[in-house]
Amino acid sequence: MRTDTPSPSSPPNDPSTRALAPVAGVLLLAITVVLAGGVVAAAIDEPPDPAPTAMLSLSATDDRIAIAHRGGDDLDANELTVRVRIDGEPLVRQPSVPFFSAAGFRPGPTGAFNAASGDALRAGDSTSFRVAGTNAPTLEPGRTVAVDVTVDGRPVASLEAVAKPA
Repeated sequence: MRTDTPSPSSPPNDPSTRALAPVAGVLLLAITVVLAGGVVAAAIDEPPDPAPTAMLSLSATDDRIAIAHRGGDDLDANELTVRVRIDGEPLVRQPSVPFFSAAGFRPGPTGAFNAASGDALRAGDSTSFRVAGTNAPTLEPGRTVAVDVTVDGRPVASLEAVAKPA
């Protein structure tokens, strides 16, 4: 009597009867390698340096925004990012720091914001820039000015002041 089932002593020739062990083994090996790589990457990933700490203050007079460094770590002007909002609305053109002349700003910022000055904002220093009338929203007396200062993307200060007349 003949059956379609191969006998245990003879190797099967039908591909549908072959085991999937080699494929499963390769998949398990690949998953293990990926997981091991993730564990190694997490183990050697160093925590980021903390943001510098600095006590800053903000003042705004007519079109001028000034930041005073009252104490703490020196801030490298080349690593600073300054984002300005007026009455909650971001300026269309944000100041690139340091700069001398930039669209949306009057030329000649002072202190560390000026490209020709020293590269650091230190305790006791102040720095300022003037928003041009071509930028929006306009900076006028009575408006609330908010400035966020970051160093390499790490927050240092969120400042707020009401613009005063000159």
